[in-house]
Amino acid sequence: MTTTRLPLTTERLVLRPFTPDDLDALHAYQRLPEVARYLYRPPLTREQCERSLARRAAGTAWAEDGDDLVVAVCRAGDGVLVGEIVLKLASARARQAEIGWALDPAHGGRGYAAEAARAVAALAFGELAVHRLFARLDVLNTGSVRVCERLGMRREAHLVDNDLDGDRWGSEYVYALLAREWRAATA
Repeated sequence: MTTTRLPLTTERLVLRPFTPDDLDALHAYQRLPEVARYLYRPPLTREQCERSLARRAAGTAWAEDGDDLVVAVCRAGDGVLVGEIVLKLASARARQAEIGWALDPAHGGRGYAAEAARAVAALAFGELAVHRLFARLDVLNTGSVRVCERLGMRREAHLVDNDLDGDRWGSEYVYALLAREWRAATA
């Protein structure tokens, strides 16, 4: 289990561990083709969401390459699940982590992804002592491009036709931010 302090709270959100009660809301957006498209996988069935939820609720350590922290993003006022943020330890030795998010499109366009990502970036650069935080995203995912730019991340790479999503080649951007850049921007 991670030793991070959860829940995290922002002005409008609570970021907390997933629970079995989140299954219906998780499946509501993970089953959507428009969400799965940017994750380079097919939409998830309810059973797949149930297995994923069990793994998420169990948590992982934050010590080895591949360990991840997946948090539920909920509205502060009513607790409605609007999405998730994932922080994956890409290299323990180099202290590099990948951040990603998936939000229910029904709650899109309100700045929730940027607000939640900012809170998780603060956790990554603070308590988890990450040196470099990066995000990989489909170039067509303009909402995620805006989130990266709001976080102050720089575009480091444009990978062309680097992944196959069914029969569609996808291109990705890689955005990144160093701990010293985060500290300078948030000082």
